[in-house]
Amino acid sequence: MQDWDIVIVGGGPGGLCAGLYGARANRKTVCIEKYLPGGEIQNTEFVEDYPGFEMISGPELARKFENHARKFGLEVVNDNILEIYSDGRYKIVKGDEDEYRAKAVIVATGGNPRKLGVPGEEELANKGVSYCALCDGAFFKGQEIAVVGGGDVAVEEGTFLTKFGSKVYIIHRRDKLRASKIVQERAFKNKKIEFVWDSVVEKINGSDKVESVTVKNVKTGGLKDISAGAIFPLIGFIPNSNIIRDEIEKDEIGYIITDQHMETSIKGIWAIGDVRKQLCKQITNAVGDGTTAAVAADKYIEAWDD
Repeated sequence: MQDWDIVIVGGGPGGLCAGLYGARANRKTVCIEKYLPGGEIQNTEFVEDYPGFEMISGPELARKFENHARKFGLEVVNDNILEIYSDGRYKIVKGDEDEYRAKAVIVATGGNPRKLGVPGEEELANKGVSYCALCDGAFFKGQEIAVVGGGDVAVEEGTFLTKFGSKVYIIHRRDKLRASKIVQERAFKNKKIEFVWDSVVEKINGSDKVESVTVKNVKTGGLKDISAGAIFPLIGFIPNSNIIRDEIEKDEIGYIITDQHMETSIKGIWAIGDVRKQLCKQITNAVGDGTTAAVAADKYIEAWDD
């Protein structure tokens, strides 16, 4: 078991930014990532909404984050974290490869969008299949776009996508929406939106990019193809918040609740980025969260040392 001042679980933009600030504060800091540093942006072809970079590839931005943090002394290791729990004042972070004892833990484990689980979804990921309208909508200007879902997120994002698409199809398995009334009313008034009721996606079609979507009517069993250059499955998000053994405050979905300093209901544990309850999921949000959490963790350790 290794001893650290700050252990960061998750090496996405928020985790690496927290690591930069932790190491820069001269705290012994490690960032533990299961896959490649950078997290989800490693799977993003282009990023054009991060200040200072009009357009940069996701992997290149990830490398810049990592290199910058390492410059200040952050250690980055690969391990699959199984659980986090308290041991007196310390926190134990248990992984497949090692165990890490920390004074402070920053949870930056993110989450995963719910997948449709249909043919073509994985093959055309980042080639027209996207789970973030705010991130990728502008790439599909003038094209027909499909959105899957009937809740607030799907309908709001579908309405947002009409800023770019020539037409937006909202595909929903029922004959009425689950979205709030005001969100529905805006969508129904939007002439660019066409609802595809009582339907589920059977297949996403295309060779190098999304070209169409095959949908099945759940009442008649009939199939039809909808022309689309992009599809946004917006049927939910699953935060990776279950690795904390101690009882911690979450909302009904599983997002971790934090205060303005990103601290959770457990003293000495902070949560940042997509794993915590917040308005939107963007790189800029994550790095802001990471900065705040690292500064708060440094002050917490300062008080501990006193």
